[in-house]
Amino acid sequence: MRNFELPGRSIVMARNGMAATSHPAATLAAVNVLQAGGNAMDAAIAACAVQGVVEPGSTGIGGDCFALYARGGRDDVVAFNGSGWAPAAASLPALAAQGVGEWTRQSPHVVTVPGAVDAWATLAADHGTRPLGELLQPAIAFAEDGFAVAPRCASDWAGQAELLRQDPEAARIYLQGGAAPAAGAVHRLPELAATLRAIAAGGRDAFYQGEIGRGIVDFLRARGGLHTAEDFATYRGEYVTPVRTRFRGLDILECPPNGQGVIALLLMNILSGFEAGGDPTSPERLHLEIEATRLAYAARDAWLGDPRQGPVDVERLLSMEFADELRARIDPLRAAEQVPVPQGTAHKDTVYICVVDKDRNCASFINSIFHPFGSAQVAPGGVLLHNRGQSFSLEAGHPNAIAGHKRPMHTIIPGMAVQDGRVRMPFGVMGGQYQAMGHAHLISKVVDYGLDPQTAIDLPRVFPLPGTRDVEVESTVPQATRAALTQLGHTLIAPEMPIGGAQAILIDWEQGVLLGGSDPRKDGCALGY
Repeated sequence: MRNFELPGRSIVMARNGMAATSHPAATLAAVNVLQAGGNAMDAAIAACAVQGVVEPGSTGIGGDCFALYARGGRDDVVAFNGSGWAPAAASLPALAAQGVGEWTRQSPHVVTVPGAVDAWATLAADHGTRPLGELLQPAIAFAEDGFAVAPRCASDWAGQAELLRQDPEAARIYLQGGAAPAAGAVHRLPELAATLRAIAAGGRDAFYQGEIGRGIVDFLRARGGLHTAEDFATYRGEYVTPVRTRFRGLDILECPPNGQGVIALLLMNILSGFEAGGDPTSPERLHLEIEATRLAYAARDAWLGDPRQGPVDVERLLSMEFADELRARIDPLRAAEQVPVPQGTAHKDTVYICVVDKDRNCASFINSIFHPFGSAQVAPGGVLLHNRGQSFSLEAGHPNAIAGHKRPMHTIIPGMAVQDGRVRMPFGVMGGQYQAMGHAHLISKVVDYGLDPQTAIDLPRVFPLPGTRDVEVESTVPQATRAALTQLGHTLIAPEMPIGGAQAILIDWEQGVLLGGSDPRKDGCALGY
C-alpha cells in the first residue's frame, strides 16, 4: 500500500468496466461508451478519436494504429497491424534522383499512407458493437465546439511551436496568434471536425477513396511526393498472429514485426536470467536493464523490417539461446565500452489506450503520428500527417530500407499479459523507442517485485539512448543511485521531457475487480464503474 502522505495517485478499482488513457476527456469518452452498452473495442476507438483532437501532437487520423484484442479475456488474442505503407513508386534510386540523402521532418517522402482510419473501421466492424460513425461523435464535438488544452499537452505543444510556424496551414490551425495555446486555453479544429463527419458518414472509403484521400495525395505530390490515389485506394491493414514469450509464469503477447514488440520480449528473456529482489530501482538493477536494452536495441536496428518484403528471424530473436548469448555479454560491475550504432532516427510520440468491459473483453490499443505533431504538414481537411517514413533506412540492403508498399519498422506496441489461459493485464507504454524497454520494465516491476500497476508506472525511469553512451535519467532518481550508475561507467543526462507514459488494467478474476493505473507524466487517468 502506498504512503498516503506522499504525492501520488491511488490505483483505480472498479467491478464492471474500466478505461485508462493519457487524457481525461478520452478516458471519460471510453467509459461513457461502456456505460451506454458498448464493448471494449468500441470504447478504445472512441477514446482514440477524441485524443486525435484534444491531444493532436500525439495522434490522429493522419497516423498509424496497432491493436490486441481478447474476447471475454480469453487467450486467443487477435492482433491487428494498422501501419501504413510507402508509395508504390518509393525506392532508394527514386529518392536519390530527387536528391534525398537523409530524412527531413517536413519532407513529403516521410509520409506513408496513414493506417489509423482503416484500422478503426475494420476493428469496429469485426469486434465492436457500434457503428464507426457513432464512435466518432465525441471527437467531432470536441473539434467543433472546442476543448480546454491540458497541461502536459500544452507543454508538448509549446515545444513544437517553432516547427508549426514553418507551415502556414499548420500555424493557422494549431497556433493562436502565432503561439501554442496555453494550458486552459480553448482550441477548436473545425476543418478536422468536417473531415471526421465525412468519415462518420462514409466510413473508411471516405478517407482512402474519396475527397479526403485525393486531397492528401494532391497535397503531397505538389511538394514532390510519390504518392498516388491507388496507394490510398488499395491500402489495407491486416490481422497478424501475436508473438509471445514466457516470463515468470506469464505469457506476454505483442504484435509481430514490423513493430518492435519482439524486442520487448527479447528484453524480458534477457532479464529472466537475472535474480530479482531488493529495491526495484536500485543502481544494480537499473544497470542490468540498461545494458540489456542496449544489446536488444542493437538487434532491433540491425534486423527488424517488414516481413512481407524480407525475412525477419523472429524465431532467433525469441530463442532463449539468443537471450543467453546477449546476457553473457553483460558485466554486472561495469557498463560496456562499445555501444552498437543504430540506423534511423529518434522515435518520439504516441497515445496508448487500454479498456476492459463488463464481459472482460480486453482492448490494448495504440495510435501514433510519430514525432510530436508528426511531419507538421496539414493536408486539406485539417489532416495532420505523420512522419513515420522517417523510420525507414536509406541504406541499400538494410532490412528496413524504403521500398514500394513497404511498411517501416514501427515503435508503437500494444501489450497483453496472459496467465492460465486468461488475460491478466492489457498494458502499454508510450514514448517512441522507449516502449520496448518500458514494456520489460513495467512487467518486471509487476511480476518480479509484486507492485500494482499504478505503483510500477510511478517509479523513476532511465533510458539508454541507442547508439550512444548517454543514459537519460529522470529527476526523481535518487542522487545516490545516480552516483552509483556513474561509478559503473554510465554517462547520465537529463531527458528533454519525462520518459514515456503508460496505462495498464490488471484483472483480478477471483474477486471480479479491475485495477487500473495511468501515468502521472501525462494528463490522463484511469476510470471505472
